[in-house]
Amino acid sequence: MFEFDQYLGFLAFLAILTMGFWLMIFLMAFLPYWIGGSVGELIKEKREARKKAKAEKA
Repeated sequence: MFEFDQYLGFLAFLAILTMGFWLMIFLMAFLPYWIGGSVGELIKEKREARKKAKAEKA
């Protein structure tokens, strides 16, 4: 019915499909979360630095 090479090819296909699925989940879910958090923290730090510089001038 099937030869062993075909079975190995099918297993390789399933492995690649599974890795691609989890990579897609990672890129669509976790990456924007991390980028959004780091941008938020960067904005907070810049605001604090601006307030500190304004307080030093006054």
